[in-house]
Amino acid sequence: MKTNEKEGLLKLENQLCFTIYACSREITKLYQPHLEKLGVTYSQYLVLLVLWERGECTVKELGEALYLDSGTLTPLLKRLQSAGILNRERSPHDERKVLITLTEKGKELREQALSVPEAVFGGVCGSPEEFDLIMRQFKDLLNHVHSRNLAKS
Repeated sequence: MKTNEKEGLLKLENQLCFTIYACSREITKLYQPHLEKLGVTYSQYLVLLVLWERGECTVKELGEALYLDSGTLTPLLKRLQSAGILNRERSPHDERKVLITLTEKGKELREQALSVPEAVFGGVCGSPEEFDLIMRQFKDLLNHVHSRNLAKS
């Protein structure tokens, strides 16, 4: 590789990580007004999505689903518990595990959230086929990068 080509690698516009980071921030901004109506942040919404899908899970399972460590997840869960949206309890079978479940308030938020995905992506992805293609590509990239990171640890 020539020196000029190497120099180009150090430009912000050529960084995959920055493009994905900036895209993620812009998409999160699209969610914000809809989530404000629900009274939750984007991170809290992600936690709720997992719980609406699974009903109950441990902190570890939640962290794995969201690619978050417990140090990041615990304060988030405490805020949701303080808001009356979820419960955190030690497992009666294994005290090392903390079980996360939704309260009635948390379950009721699901109905209000049903319109969020369509409202956000209605004008962003031109067609369902385009959405499916983008999702497949990003999931493939995520799986590839995650596998590489696991192999290194």
